[in-house]
Amino acid sequence: MDRVRTILFAPLVVRAGYLYATAVALTWGALLSTGRVRRVDGLFVCTGLPSWAFRRGGTCVGGVYLTDHNDSVAVLRHEGVHRRQWQAYGMMFPLMYALAGQDPLHNHFEIEAGLEDGGYVRRR
Repeated sequence: MDRVRTILFAPLVVRAGYLYATAVALTWGALLSTGRVRRVDGLFVCTGLPSWAFRRGGTCVGGVYLTDHNDSVAVLRHEGVHRRQWQAYGMMFPLMYALAGQDPLHNHFEIEAGLEDGGYVRRR
């Protein structure tokens, strides 16, 4: 098991997974976006997508954030953390995220990204 973990989290494998996810998501976003595709602090932001093209208020896949119009400064800061999580774990990130649970209030990836910035809890 350690050997498998070593391979899955090898820097080259992680980087390749991140770049692949980014390429697929950027293609998806560019094709479906009716808004502007822009780059904010290293994160590609695709707006104007139909609601069926992403989850919740928006979805970060690799280095791309897909949404309809949910692109405030706070949300993009939150999604920037998810981008860094993708960079750290590559294609293992979706599985790790799923195993962390769908409740954002208990999902440590969402907590790390900031529940307030993500719109999951009210600002104090």
